[in-house]
This record gives sequence, structure tokens and C-alpha cells, in this order.
Amino acid sequence: MSQRDPILPRFLRKRGLGTIRLFVGLILFALMCASSMPAHQGSKTTRSPHGPLNIPCQNCHTFSGWKPIRSVPEFDHNQTKYPLRSMHEKVPCMSCHTKLVFSNVSTKCSDCHADIHKRQFGSACEQCHTVKGWQVSVQQIQNHQNRFPLMGAHAALDCDSCHKSAAVGQFQGLQTACYSCHAKDFQATTGPSHAAAGFSTSCEQCHGFDTWFNVRFDHLKFTGYALTGAHATLACNACHANNQFKGTSATCSGCHMPDYQKATSPNHVSANFPTTCQLCHNTTAWQPASFDHNSVGFPLTNGHANLQCTQCHVNNNYNLTSGACNQCHMPDYNGANNPNHAAAGFPTTCQTCHNTVSWLQASFDHNSVGFPLTNGHANLQCAQCHVNNNYNLTSGACNLCHMPDYNGTTNPNHVQAAFPVDCSICHSTVSWLTATFNHNNTGFPLTGMHLTTPCAQCHVNGNYNLTNPACSACHMPDYNATNNPPHASAGFPNTCEVCHNTTSWLQATFNHNLTTFPLTGFHVNVPCAQCHVNNNYTTLPTACYGCHQTDYQGTNNPNHIAAGFPTTCQTCHNTTSWLGAVFNHTWFPTNHGNANGVCSTCHTNPNDYTVFSCTNCHTKSQTDSNHQGVRNYVYNSINCYQCHPTGGGG
Repeated sequence: MSQRDPILPRFLRKRGLGTIRLFVGLILFALMCASSMPAHQGSKTTRSPHGPLNIPCQNCHTFSGWKPIRSVPEFDHNQTKYPLRSMHEKVPCMSCHTKLVFSNVSTKCSDCHADIHKRQFGSACEQCHTVKGWQVSVQQIQNHQNRFPLMGAHAALDCDSCHKSAAVGQFQGLQTACYSCHAKDFQATTGPSHAAAGFSTSCEQCHGFDTWFNVRFDHLKFTGYALTGAHATLACNACHANNQFKGTSATCSGCHMPDYQKATSPNHVSANFPTTCQLCHNTTAWQPASFDHNSVGFPLTNGHANLQCTQCHVNNNYNLTSGACNQCHMPDYNGANNPNHAAAGFPTTCQTCHNTVSWLQASFDHNSVGFPLTNGHANLQCAQCHVNNNYNLTSGACNLCHMPDYNGTTNPNHVQAAFPVDCSICHSTVSWLTATFNHNNTGFPLTGMHLTTPCAQCHVNGNYNLTNPACSACHMPDYNATNNPPHASAGFPNTCEVCHNTTSWLQATFNHNLTTFPLTGFHVNVPCAQCHVNNNYTTLPTACYGCHQTDYQGTNNPNHIAAGFPTTCQTCHNTTSWLGAVFNHTWFPTNHGNANGVCSTCHTNPNDYTVFSCTNCHTKSQTDSNHQGVRNYVYNSINCYQCHPTGGGG
């Protein structure tokens, strides 16, 4: 040590020999590290055996020597491209880093781990395995879903349950058919024996993935015979005796023929019943049986539903071919006298009037003969119309019964007026006397006051053969007598409905819009005579000037004639207000300067509005100073307007 630094010897002497050794070791270690770094000594270069490893040597090595390295190196593997997780955390460094250049190592599993699967799955171990351990879970085997999804009980199996001999077993090319694994189960099954019965080796037809023993055979799909009701709970050998599954009959009689032959209530054989048992029996319960009488075209309803079969099928006769009522009820037909069916020639189709609810309370549907009984007709006794038991009436015309009423009527006299004998035109079954005639059917609907007008007021002298529906046919006297305005002298048309209506004859209204001059604004409320002077309703002009010539000539603010205004009044005036005229000044604003809409501010000659002046307001000295340097500037009104047509600066 230098005499210039007495502190270090004093420090070492004070700390003792152990401290001195530590200090010397640190110096030597620093020198060792320095010797491992690149150094230039002439042409010689020393390089690190680890390649481009940019960490201090002391993080792994000790000062006493390069080997062994520290038991816990200060190196964070998570900062590299390959973090250590789970099982990799406890692996010694040299197990993977077999060379001193640590970066010269692969991150692929197959480079460290031998492929015991003989390349059946490729080199991507991570498809099935993880760093947590080699054990494989079903969720990790994604590719298994592509060919044979692991569902139900299969999902809980170990791989070697199907892929025998564990790691060295076959994983590719295995059969996906159930039988390939379950052939022994198929051959060994005895209840029933699959092999003897010739069952299909497609196990999935009956067995499921969840449990092998929960057998579900779709009897309808594979045999065409659905197992329902009591059949659904039967053991297979109840029908398939002696393990015979092929050729079994699907008809009821195939099993139930003994039941058919010994049945006595009724005797099926003597009654010659068909052997299609399902007509009366079902699978739900063989007894009691029920026969669908609808199937033979004769439904049993109401009173028939509670009868014993033998009441109709006498002497066990079930071969009846007719469902006609008279087969059983002909005695009832012959004995009826209210009315007498035989004498009246009634048909023997009893169902026309009778029903199974009650035989005696018969009712005849009169609608079926084309003559409905409504209102007053509904409560009549049959004999009131069918006199002397005559039920062979062929016409439903009212006059067959009501001709005496027609001949005796005087208000109005039907015969004299030559009314049609079709009573239904005015009369109804609700009330015969309160007759109503639908005038709409004549082509002349009654509206307004016409509705309450007595018939005789129009049909004078009992004349109901009027053919002219025009208003003038009745109202020509009103037309000729009218003087406000006088219709005849004014040449009004005699189509009264143009102005009049049936609601009120006197409050007539004329729709001026139907003419070439619609009434708008103030014109709407002007009395007709104010325009139609001297009752002139035919030759009036439609131009405004035709009525407003006096207004045009007398106007002096401004004087229209002197100013040469056109006679098209609508240019400035409208029908809403005549005095509030508005002139479209087009270009030059009327509020320019101090004009404020006063025409005479610019139009200094009230007799000629083509003359205007700009220089009255804009002095020469003012405009000259504003136009210095303006080419072709001339101080006069015409030139001003040529450059300033809108009144603005330019």
C-alpha cells in the first residue's frame, strides 16, 4: 500500500486477518472478471465463453473460482424469451444449457424430450402436455374432436383405455366404430343374445355415450312398429319368443289371435269381426274395448250413445250396411199423425226433423226448402200455411198467402197504382202493417227533406210510374217564380242541384270554383249583384280591370294613368286587401338611404315613374371624392344606376 493512503492499512489492521483475506479475494475476483472481458493487448482478444451474455460474472460465479457456480445464481430467467414455469422451475440449468453459450438452446419441447409416440402426433408436445406435468387431460386433446369427440363416459377414460400399451400404443388409424372396442361386449351379451338374434353391430343404435347399460332402442325407426302404451313396458321376449327377432308380425292378431277366438261379448268369430284388433282395442289397456262407430259412417250421438249393441244389432247381426234411420224407426213414421207423415207424403229421412237428443221434440228446418221462417212466420202453426195437410207447396212467393191483403189495400191503392205483387219489396215478417219502401232501388234515393215528404206529394193522383228523376220535374214552378236572382231571365240552368240541396231549398249556395273565376279573399263575401250588375251572369269579364277600372283611373297615390301602370291589377293588389298594395321593386331596395318606402324620394316626377334621380341625395362633391380613379365615372343618375343597380357600393 502507498504511504499516501494510511487509512487502508489502519482499516485492515483494525478488522483482522479474515477481513484482509476477503478484501484480497475480491481484488482477485475483479481481476478474473476483467480477464474474461474483451481486452486489447496488441493483437490478442479475450472473449466470454457464454457469447453475448450481458450480465455481471459475479451474479453466477464466486471469487474462489469459476466452478462451482453459486447455488442460487442472481439470474431472472423470466427476462428471457423463455420464462420458466411449473416443472421447468426445478430443472438444473445444465440439463437444458449443455453448452456454455446459453442462447444456443431451442425452445421446442421435442428438442429436449424424446418422442415416445413415434411421430404419430407431430413434434408439438404442447397440444396435449403442459409444463405442469406429462399427464394429459381430455380438454387438452383438441384434435380428438375432429375425428372422435370424447363425450359421456368416454370423456372420463384414460388415453390407454383405448390406446393400449400407453405411450408406445397406436394413436392414429384406430377405428371410430363402437364395435371396434366393444366387440367382446356384443358377443357376450345374452339378454337378448345379440349374435344369435343377428343384431346390427352399430352399437349406437341402442347404446349411448353416457352409460353402456341404459339401452334405448328406437323400435319405430328400425322396425316400423312403435311401442306405445302397455307395449312400451313389455320385456322384449314377451313378443320375441325364443330369441326370434326377425320376421315377427306387426299385426295385433299376430299375438292376440287366441283372445279374438275366445271372445264371447260379442262373439267375434260368429259376428265375423275383422281381425284388426286396433279397431276396438288399444295398447294402453286391452280391456275394456271401445268401438269407434264413426269409422263405419254411423256416429253414435246422444240417445244412441247409451244403447246396448244388441238393441240395434239383433241376433248378433253386425253386418248392417245401411245407417238410415227408417231401418229402425219405420214403425214410428207410420204411427205419426201430428202431422200425418204417410198421408202428407213426408220423406222417410227421419233426420230431417228428428235428432238423437230427443225423438219426440221434432223440428223442421224450413231453410232447407228455400223458405226460412223468420219473425212472424216463426211462431205460426204449420197448418196455417199448409192448409188441408198440403205440404207439397212449390213456391215461396208472399202473394200465395197475402193476395187478399194486396187487393184490399187503399193507402196507397196497390191495384190502381199497379204495384208489383212481390210483397217483400215493402213488407217484412217483423211487421206486416208498418211497410217501408226502399226508394234507393228506384234510382232516386230519398235524402234530406225528401225523406219525410208524403208519397202523394210527389206521386200525384196515384202516379207511381214516374220516370224522370230531375229536380225540375217537380221544382220548375219554383225556378220560374224565383227573382233573387231571377233564374229564367238570367238564363240559369234548370239543374237545380247545382245550387240547391234536399236539406234546405231556400239556403242555396253556388260553388263559384266551378266557373273560370274562383272566389278568394274579400270576393267570397261580396253580394252577387255587386259584380253581376243588372243580372248579368253570362258575359262578365274575369280580369280585375273589368270591375276595378274606376279604382285604377281615380288612384293618385301614385297616379296609375300618368305613371303608365299596367291594368293587370293583380301585379300589386290581391283579393285579401285592395288598399294594401305591394309592388315588387325587383332590383333596387325601397329602403335605400332615407327613402323608407316613399316612392317620391327617387321618382321625382309623379307623372312619369320611369324618371328617377340619385343626385338629389348623393351630392357631386361627395360622389366625386368616392370615385377618384374610377374609370368612365360620370356624375348623373343613369350612370349611378348602371354601376349600382342594387343600391350597394361597387
